[in-house]
Amino acid sequence: MSLDESVRQEITDTIETNEVVLFMKGNRRSPQCGFSATVVGILDSMLETYHTVDVLSAPHIRDGIKTFSSWPTIPQLYVKGEFVGGCDIVQEMMGNGELYDALGLEPVEVVQPKITVSDVAAQALAGAAAEHGGGGRELHLSVDATFQAHLSLAPRTPADVEAIVEGGGAGMTLLLDPMSAGRADGITIDVADTPNGQAFKVDNPNAPRVQQMSVSDLKRSIDAGEAIELLDVRTPEERAIAAIPGAVLLNETEAARIEGLPRDTKLVLHCHHGGRSQQAAEQFVSLGFTQVFNVVGGIDAWSQEIDPDVPRY
Repeated sequence: MSLDESVRQEITDTIETNEVVLFMKGNRRSPQCGFSATVVGILDSMLETYHTVDVLSAPHIRDGIKTFSSWPTIPQLYVKGEFVGGCDIVQEMMGNGELYDALGLEPVEVVQPKITVSDVAAQALAGAAAEHGGGGRELHLSVDATFQAHLSLAPRTPADVEAIVEGGGAGMTLLLDPMSAGRADGITIDVADTPNGQAFKVDNPNAPRVQQMSVSDLKRSIDAGEAIELLDVRTPEERAIAAIPGAVLLNETEAARIEGLPRDTKLVLHCHHGGRSQQAAEQFVSLGFTQVFNVVGGIDAWSQEIDPDVPRY
C-alpha cells in the first residue's frame, strides 16, 4: 500500500520533533484499547512526559503509520526517531530490561515492596477481581513518575513484581511493574467515603509532599538569587494592597506557564496566611512537581518579620 507523501511528512515531523512518541488508540489519560493502555502504563511508570498521537481521531495517521512502520497493529512506539515496536515487544523489552536502554534510563534495582491492605479494602478488591477478573487477569498496582497510583486488572507480565501484602489483604496477589515497585514500598490501601461513594485510598509515604518554608528562609533564598518561582495565590485586590517583591500573581496564564516547566523546578507559594497557598501547592505536587514549598504565615508573616513597610490587612 502506497503512502501519501503529505501523510508521510506529517508522521516524520511528529517522530523527529518528539523524543518519545506513542501512536495509540485514545490518549494518555484515556486509552481506548487494552494494548494501548498497557503501553501507556509502562511508559507512565518510567517517564514524566512523552507524546501521544490518537489515531482514532486521525484516520489518515491510523492507516498511514501502519504503512510507514511496516507494522500492522496499534499501538506503535517510536523512541529517538527509531521504531521500537508494539505492545508485545514493549512488554518484552520491559521484562528483559532493554526498554531502559532504549529510553536512555538507568535500570532500577528491583525491590519487593511491602504493602498494607485494610480489611475493607481487601474485601472490595476481592469483589472487583471476582466481578471483572478472570481470563488470566490479576490485580495490579502502578505508581507513575508523578507518584499517582492506579489499581487495575491485567494479565501478568514477565517483569511484574509480586508485593508482600500485609494486613487484611495478607495472602492476596498484588503485582507491580519494576518502576512502580521501587516507589510503592510502605503503601497503605484503604477505602474512603467520597461525594460519589466509596473509593480506594492509596497513601504513599514515598510521594513528594508540600514542604514548609519560613519567611526568613524565603528572604535568604531571594537574597542569594536562588532560582525559584515565587507565586502569589491571592486575589488581584489583595495584591494591590501588599506584595512580596519578586512574587508573581498565579492567574490562569501563569499557571499554564508553570505547568510547562520541568518537574524539579522549585516552586514557592504564598497567600495571606498560608492556607490557600497550601492547597495550591498540593495541586502542583499532584502534577508531579517535586520541590513545592508553602510559605508559613504568608505575606502577613513577611510584614511582621521581614519588611514592616509591607502593609498588613
